[in-house]
Amino acid sequence: MNILGNILPQPPAAPSNKKRRGIEIKSQREIDIMRQAAKIVATVLKEVSQMVEPGMTTADIDAYAEKRIREMGAVPSFKGYMGFPASICSSVNNEVVHGIPNAKKVIRAGDVLKVDTGAYFQGFHGDSCITIGVGEVTKEAAKLIRVAEEALYKGIEQVKAGNYLMDLAGAIQDHVEANGFTIVEDFTGHGVGRNLHEEPSVFNFRTREMPNVKLRAGMTLAIEPIVNAGSKFTRTLRDKWTAVTVDNALSAQFEHTVLVTEDGYEILTDRSQV
Repeated sequence: MNILGNILPQPPAAPSNKKRRGIEIKSQREIDIMRQAAKIVATVLKEVSQMVEPGMTTADIDAYAEKRIREMGAVPSFKGYMGFPASICSSVNNEVVHGIPNAKKVIRAGDVLKVDTGAYFQGFHGDSCITIGVGEVTKEAAKLIRVAEEALYKGIEQVKAGNYLMDLAGAIQDHVEANGFTIVEDFTGHGVGRNLHEEPSVFNFRTREMPNVKLRAGMTLAIEPIVNAGSKFTRTLRDKWTAVTVDNALSAQFEHTVLVTEDGYEILTDRSQV
């Protein structure tokens, strides 16, 4: 299990920050900046969801996303990390996460396309992922996409100060399994803020492998269930980035950056607010 989470980068263009340990509680000023970073991400993903069509390449989407992130005064969070060459991860059909955009990767009607991106703005990151059914998809694919998005919100509904990470993990797992699908356990969500990936690991399934962290107001979490139509197991391709399902089954993913509040949550990457 990769308990470090769905790891992608701190951009090389960002100022270096002293390594901090433990879970950071953000100040009001920091939360305000994160709202802006998250709004940039939400705007880009909303625009991408409206522009994707058969015949485009994943490189086309990447170029558009990078252009828009930079136009809004931010730096792509993903680009440059350990050689990752792009501003988005574009994972198609059986590709689970970390797909590398490619000018030869043509999007076709019926594809299940995951687009994950992040923006670094004034010292803080926003991070989010959507799954797009391109054109008309199969009934199974449509259900998979729907359940993955529902599972994200089932988890988010458990977020408030005083609750525990396993409350949201259990809610996600129960919804996915009740609908006949599986949760990928090789990748987790994570804290997000000054660094794209911070403590704690945000599991999407019940486990005793990590402490059951109590949520506190001011935590900012990237919650990101990854749901497979078949086996929960994955393997990584020779490019050392792209993870795929072991049985070639479809995979879907949704992610939001979420602020923990005293009485609930705020979805910072809410696309309906841009």
